[in-house]
Amino acid sequence: MTWPRPLPAMDVAKLGHHLVFILLHKVVMHHSFRLFIAIVLVVVGRNDARRAELQSAGPQPPVIGEATRQQRQALLDELRPVTLANCSFKRFGSANDAGYIMCENFTDVETGYSYGIGGNDDWGCEVSRTYKVPMHQYDCFTLPPLTCAGGQFVPHDECVGPKTETVEGRLFDTISHQIDRNGDRAKRMVVKIDIEGAEWAALAATPDAVLQRIDQLAMEFHGVDDARIMDVVRKLKRNFYLVHLHFNNHACDPALHPFPAWAYQVLFVNKRVGVVGTPKPGAAPPQAFDAPDNPHSPDCQLPSRPE
Repeated sequence: MTWPRPLPAMDVAKLGHHLVFILLHKVVMHHSFRLFIAIVLVVVGRNDARRAELQSAGPQPPVIGEATRQQRQALLDELRPVTLANCSFKRFGSANDAGYIMCENFTDVETGYSYGIGGNDDWGCEVSRTYKVPMHQYDCFTLPPLTCAGGQFVPHDECVGPKTETVEGRLFDTISHQIDRNGDRAKRMVVKIDIEGAEWAALAATPDAVLQRIDQLAMEFHGVDDARIMDVVRKLKRNFYLVHLHFNNHACDPALHPFPAWAYQVLFVNKRVGVVGTPKPGAAPPQAFDAPDNPHSPDCQLPSRPE
């Protein structure tokens, strides 16, 4: 039997050095791994603490460009309501969506216009019944036969727009032309408009002489970043006081900060009838008649501020 050859002294020394190197490497790697784990735990702990801090602070506004933020804030400032001394507020129409706040004591109404029906014109019926006036309904998309006990509906299978035209078989015309065709140019009227964003072009094309005949204009605006919005709002404010603002919680969107939603109801009262000032003691503010458009979803109003 042949035994393995004994290692020379030099080989034994090399082997010892190699083993020492391996042991040292393992020790260093072991400590490095422990250091790595410690760093990870610190980072995760800090992230958890930051997350908890943000959650306790509530929802944070999204990051938007400074120009966009300033434009939105300027529009929101322009939409700040004023307080009327001579308005008794009441909700007309539905209890939630399709209900609008108005001044019920401005009774010198001779006719009404309801733009955008969509199968529900509770507002038009209540206004027609309350003031004993005909309610002209305009909608070329959804205008089913509707009845109004104690009121009068006058349906028109036609939409409103900035000009007279036919689009995909649907007739559009201007507010001015529609009022003239009905013989209402000289009459005092109340108007509701909810036409899903088409309001900007339609109102931009409406002469001030027509707007001056409208005692109250209840609307739902759509959008916050359209460049036309500011011009239309300022045009309306030449003839009207903006007296109420309410956001539609079907349209809540934190990405639109400082706006809480992209759809919002407004009430404009003609300067001929509205008087800016302090309401009578005990008069209910318009917010007392507000209700969420969707009663099953969280609301998204601005923080309370005086109107």
